[in-house]
Amino acid sequence: MFPRLFTIGSFSLPTYGALVAVAFLTALWLTARLAKQRGVNSESVVNLGVYCALIGMLGAKVLMIAMDPEYRVHPAEIFTRETLQSAGIFYGGFIAALAFAYFYMRAQKLPVLSTADLFAPGVAIGHGIGRLGCFAAGCCWGKPTALPWAVTFTNKDATTGVPLGVPLHPTQLYEAFAEGIICLLLIWRLQRARQTGEEVPGRIIGMYLLLYGMVRFAVEFLRVHDGSNPLGGPFVLEQWISLVVAVCGAWLVSRRAVAVMA
Repeated sequence: MFPRLFTIGSFSLPTYGALVAVAFLTALWLTARLAKQRGVNSESVVNLGVYCALIGMLGAKVLMIAMDPEYRVHPAEIFTRETLQSAGIFYGGFIAALAFAYFYMRAQKLPVLSTADLFAPGVAIGHGIGRLGCFAAGCCWGKPTALPWAVTFTNKDATTGVPLGVPLHPTQLYEAFAEGIICLLLIWRLQRARQTGEEVPGRIIGMYLLLYGMVRFAVEFLRVHDGSNPLGGPFVLEQWISLVVAVCGAWLVSRRAVAVMA
């Protein structure tokens, strides 16, 4: 855990915030590069990326506030510094950004599925870097484990509530590693489709939704949750959303594959 990059007097730079900035810039750079390679209006793509980042941050916090019972008991906590600095729930931001992106792309006359394909690798690597920020801050921690690669947080400056001195699953690193692999796979698939002339709009974003949904569903079994589960059943909310995301991704991939074969 390394919650602060440096401290000067009363000012300190959170590691999480710095890595989120790096994640955003990396994702935007990669997406703009892929757009230029395919002759898509890179300015519109960059603008979309900026807007989606802002909408995503808002959506992540809205879902976090909606799902955390502590905010219902103490609503004034919504306006605290801790809430402002928190990452929120990724799926809240992702769904909000997807909804906004759809309408923006329609308004800008951008091909919806083809443009979404260009964003998929950037979203993957950006989220992966963001999970490194989670690891540095100590949030999104895993369950206790005796595995040799368990991590033990000891920094008393942690404000996330992570248990100190207890070996835990490094769920943040599991997800970061998986997102890196997914990013490389999507880039390879994009380049291969371009070389072979087999580009199918929607297939890349579909692959991302399918792969990430499966990864997130599995990782959630190893994470600690607050017990808030409005949908009930054997899974937490994030797993139910992961199942929906994975099914949507599988539908996109298989539907387009069938369309081409026909």
